[in-house]
Amino acid sequence: MTVDQPAVLTLKNVATLVNRNTPNETKILKNLDLQVFPGDFITVIGSNGAGKSTLFNTISGDIVPDEGQVLLNGQDITHDSVEKRTKFLSRVFQDPKMGTAPRMTVAENLLLAVKRGQKRGLGLRHLHANKARFKMLAATMGNGLAERLDTPTENLSGGQRQTLSFLMATLNRPEILLLDEHTAALDPKTSAGLMEQTSKTVAEQQLTCLMITHHMEDALKYGNRLLVLHAGKITLDVRGEQKAQMTKEQIMQLFVD
Repeated sequence: MTVDQPAVLTLKNVATLVNRNTPNETKILKNLDLQVFPGDFITVIGSNGAGKSTLFNTISGDIVPDEGQVLLNGQDITHDSVEKRTKFLSRVFQDPKMGTAPRMTVAENLLLAVKRGQKRGLGLRHLHANKARFKMLAATMGNGLAERLDTPTENLSGGQRQTLSFLMATLNRPEILLLDEHTAALDPKTSAGLMEQTSKTVAEQQLTCLMITHHMEDALKYGNRLLVLHAGKITLDVRGEQKAQMTKEQIMQLFVD
């Protein structure tokens, strides 16, 4: 990644309001500016209410900003729908149940992911033809998912289900990957395993990724860039060697200050 390249994603002067035109009107994002460059792996931290989820919802299209613009490769996508953005964007949520269809099997969920962002029509699914590929992909996760391709997703463990959500999000290489505290609901061992796989996949596919986390250690260990949000503004944006030299104590002091 180099900042000499044009930004793949740009937020210009973005503001989002709640309780608009009432005495309780409040800005969540406060005229926020952000450029995300190809290959960036950005970890995002901030206290509760800092605007992290609002930032992701604005990028994904779930929230339309009240002010400012969202640009993809220089093109204005501010008012594009969530559905339209699935052509270039994938997201993994904190809740393992949110990224999968519970009554469909693992293989059927993966087949849905193959067709993400495409027009749907009537026709053969070609599920069997994809089974070998799906088994090989699932095996890379190292948690037994490859042996459960015919298992309904609702019968998986939380870790396996979140692993499946991550595979679905990266099966067709997205231009933007949003990881919304995707390990927060997992036990420490499962969380650590998924984070290692996340880092490996992001590097191998050269993904452009933003990841919200509450784990300071993960924020410092992973990625090339770190953002700190506070009260709807970016209060710290470091990358490369500057990020590598930061300590957990320095990050914590930002919250105290």
